[in-house]
Amino acid sequence: MAYSTERRAAVLRKLEPPNAVPLRQLAKEEGISEATLHTWRREARRQGRLLPDADAGPEGWTSRDKFAAVLETAALNEADLAAYCRQRGLYPEQIQAWRTACEQANDWDRASSQRLGQATKEEKKRIKAIERDLARKEKALAEAAALLVLRKNAAAIWGDGEDA
Repeated sequence: MAYSTERRAAVLRKLEPPNAVPLRQLAKEEGISEATLHTWRREARRQGRLLPDADAGPEGWTSRDKFAAVLETAALNEADLAAYCRQRGLYPEQIQAWRTACEQANDWDRASSQRLGQATKEEKKRIKAIERDLARKEKALAEAAALLVLRKNAAAIWGDGEDA
C-alpha cells in the first residue's frame, strides 16, 4: 500500500523529539506496520533528519542522532540553540558535550599514537635500565668466578692454610 508523501511526513513528525511517540504505539495509532515505520525512519535518518528512538532519552540516542543534532546546531546562535533545545527536549550542555565528543573522535588516532609512543619510550627506558643492571651483575659474577679460580689455584700451589 502506497502512502502519500504528506501522510508520510506527518507520521515522521510524530517520531521527532521532544514528544516522540514510540514506534510500536504509532504503528497501532496510524494502522501502519512497524516494519514500514522502521523503513521510513531509517530513510529519514539517512537524509540527516533527527529521529531518535522515543523510548530512549537524549542520553540514549545513537551516535548518528547526536551527530545530526550537532550538525543542525553548528551555525545557531545562543537564542536559536535554546529554542532548538526546547523544541527537542534537550539542554544546550548536552549539545556542547556531543560537539566536544565529535571533535575528539577525529583526534583518537593521533592521541592513540601519542600514548603508544609514550609507552614505547617508557619501555625503552625500562629495558635500558634492566640491561645496565644485568651488565653490572654479569661483571660482578665474572669477578666472583675469577676470585674462586684464583683461590683454587693458590690453594693448589701453596697448599691449604689448614695444615699449618
